[in-house]
Amino acid sequence: MRRLRRIKILATLGPASSDLAMIRRLFEAGADVFRINMSHTPHDKMRELVATIRNVESSYGRPIGILVDLQGPKLRLGAFAEGAVQLQNGQTFTLDSDKAPGDATRVNLPHPEILAALRPGHALLLDDGKVRLIAEETTKEHAVTRVVVGGKMSDRKGVSLPDTDLPVSAMTPKDRADLEAALVTGVDWIALSFVQRADDVIEAKKMIRGRAAVMAKIEKPQAIDRLADIIEASDALMVARGDLGVELPLERVPSLQKQMTRMARRAGKPVVIATQMLESMIQSPVPTRAEVSDVATAVYEGADAIMLSAESAAGKFPVEAVSTMNRIGEEVERDPTYRSVITAQRPAPESTAGDAIADAARQIAETLDLPALICWTSSGSTAVRVARERPKPPIVAITPNITAGRRLAAVWGVHCVVAEDARDQDDMVSRAGQIAFRDGFVRAGQRVIIVAGVPLGIPGTTNMVRIASVGPEGDANM
Repeated sequence: MRRLRRIKILATLGPASSDLAMIRRLFEAGADVFRINMSHTPHDKMRELVATIRNVESSYGRPIGILVDLQGPKLRLGAFAEGAVQLQNGQTFTLDSDKAPGDATRVNLPHPEILAALRPGHALLLDDGKVRLIAEETTKEHAVTRVVVGGKMSDRKGVSLPDTDLPVSAMTPKDRADLEAALVTGVDWIALSFVQRADDVIEAKKMIRGRAAVMAKIEKPQAIDRLADIIEASDALMVARGDLGVELPLERVPSLQKQMTRMARRAGKPVVIATQMLESMIQSPVPTRAEVSDVATAVYEGADAIMLSAESAAGKFPVEAVSTMNRIGEEVERDPTYRSVITAQRPAPESTAGDAIADAARQIAETLDLPALICWTSSGSTAVRVARERPKPPIVAITPNITAGRRLAAVWGVHCVVAEDARDQDDMVSRAGQIAFRDGFVRAGQRVIIVAGVPLGIPGTTNMVRIASVGPEGDANM
């Protein structure tokens, strides 16, 4: 199951893709990580999906990542006496703490934290931005607003606040219960919604205690202003373009996507581009030309992964959506200009032994035109630092730790193999060649480069580079 592309694919599971046969087909089509959306998945179903994915994993002998996406706070209006009203441009409309059913002049906003944080001039976006209000008078009990963009408004529509820094946690009681259930089940990644600041990530990490890696979803304008701190606190980043496009002008989203991709790569943190990538494939077996170009842009930018949401979870053509993404990734990476674009974006190595070794290994591998760059890694950090360099040859990561292997499924260019740890340096070199030979990365007589940390098995000690020749049986020697 060697992939012929470096970029990884995340596929969301749902009604269209929850049985063993379909998950197997999605993996064969190119899915590297499966996403479980806790907005729509009860705990029993989540456990069933995890067990099914592990079943597929064991049958193919390749680590598969599982990402559980927490719902986060859902801010909604109250109910209307008539079920719906029509808001007109220029009219006054009040949001208040009164629980009585609303009418064309007012409605309950059952979130006192919003009323406390709103200030005159702040925008309120209702129903995914279809209706826009501007606050004119605010107290802790009510907010008098002016309707800027009117439209129909009905019960419990969502509220977004692009200008308001809300003093609320990114995790609700539901999220805490979902998180604990997911950790007990043994998932690999937790996607954290509604992140506004680094403290939101730190709060989640205190609960997780190393049992999973944390992916911060960037979907709030407030997070953009604190991006560097959020990236530092997180293990990975998801560019949630759908929600960003509601709270920010749409024309800003592409540039922010590029900025976040480059910032995450500079920090050596995986970055996932998500939302509406092949949206038309929910109903159609082929995407639009614009969608293909959108996916290709993420590949050219050097993102670690691209994600399917409803396309694979509820669409009519889940397998076709994954295989389409797979083909786009392969084609872009074959383009002669791809390598020059990726190289031009390469950040300078940080002043650490691990980055110096990763940079040197990449340069040696490319200078000698070696067919594979092999990492022995206990925690996965060596492979992540090498992937930051976006080397030309494939990265083969060998780890004794299945948890590290599954997390690496989301990292650019990494083909991970779970194997018994090396006994000594000779064993490490020999088995590196055998594994790369077995999985089709090298042929007898070719050379490979091996990166590792000595003493073996101690995380964070990347300090060794070896060039080795592969023998007729695949074993390598220095």
